[in-house]
Amino acid sequence: MTANPALKNAGYFDALSAADYLDSRYAAGSPEQVIDGALKYFGRRFALVSSFGSESAVLLHIASKVSKDIPVLFLDTGKLFGETKRYRDELTEQFGLTDVRSISPDANDLTKHDPKGSLWTQNTNKCCFYRKVRPLNDVLDGFEGWASGRKRFQGGVRSLLPHFEASDGRVKVNPLALWTKDDVQAYIEDHDLPRHPLVEQGFASIGCMPCTDRISEGESERAGRWRGQTKTECGIHLSVAENSKVLSSL
Repeated sequence: MTANPALKNAGYFDALSAADYLDSRYAAGSPEQVIDGALKYFGRRFALVSSFGSESAVLLHIASKVSKDIPVLFLDTGKLFGETKRYRDELTEQFGLTDVRSISPDANDLTKHDPKGSLWTQNTNKCCFYRKVRPLNDVLDGFEGWASGRKRFQGGVRSLLPHFEASDGRVKVNPLALWTKDDVQAYIEDHDLPRHPLVEQGFASIGCMPCTDRISEGESERAGRWRGQTKTECGIHLSVAENSKVLSSL
């Protein structure tokens, strides 16, 4: 595929036009076609962001079939389950991923805003901001497009996800947006993918240890995230304006 030349003249990048251009070609495409199209368009300025959580193996496995060299950005917040880090290492080796990058919070930010490591008990949004949002934004400065494993069936603001969307001057790519829960489970079984070890213990959506809980039968898979709070999304999936609004209101 040849990229629309109007988008790349003199180093200029128009994320909205790029998202529209890509979505016009891959709106009904398979996850593999979506990733392949994004990689052809962005080249080395495209990355995949993965939590190495409960269903992360699916997107990582599909991406590895397209290219094992796609940069994979992993946010090591300092509050993760040890099982998640070991799962990261297992999938990296099994899928042959060659460019998995662990991203850590800025030490100065933690010293200033979370010196005791307990900010999550007072303000989960600020904790997310300093441990996830800011570190990821700093790393994404080198990329024009990035993909994650969000899906429509997860509900909330994700229920209308397209394959490509523009946000903060970049294109966010959602290769699994149209997949159902059954599609995900079938792919895991068909390819005999290793499961996150915490899934068998009742964890369905796995993030930072303090803000992740088991779910009960009949609950949505994200019910265990920030339980008892109105918060439903990690800050990395909010725009800069949305993050600023959340932080300024606290």
